Amino acid sequence: MIVNPSTLAPPRGYSNGVLLPAGRTLFIAGQIGWNAASELVGPTMAAQFAQALRNVLDVVREAGGAPEDIGRFTIYVTDKRAYLAAAREIGATYRELMGRHYPAMALVQVADLLEDGALVEIEATAVLPEGER
Repeated sequence: MIVNPSTLAPPRGYSNGVLLPAGRTLFIAGQIGWNAASELVGPTMAAQFAQALRNVLDVVREAGGAPEDIGRFTIYVTDKRAYLAAAREIGATYRELMGRHYPAMALVQVADLLEDGALVEIEATAVLPEGER
């Protein structure tokens, strides 16, 4: 259930709160924009965001979940201006991969990420349904 109180400004591209049914909690480690060979997919924020989100979703699916089971994202970027400049492309990729499910989110600009060249890192929390889908 999406929780957006009328006492708060309407969110754009995220939800203020997400109440997920009881289930199994999955904590997804921060994922960056690299492939299975540990190679960054490209030098742009949009390309790395897309791959990082795919990586998060791969973890969720491997555990038996789906995008709508994600309740929270924390997105770390090294340059918020680059993120905002790529917002249209990032939004299109997000909708392609996540549909219209908007978890609670936070975006944090950081000085750097551990992997040289990484521009974005996404971590998530999901609550997966008990048993099979």
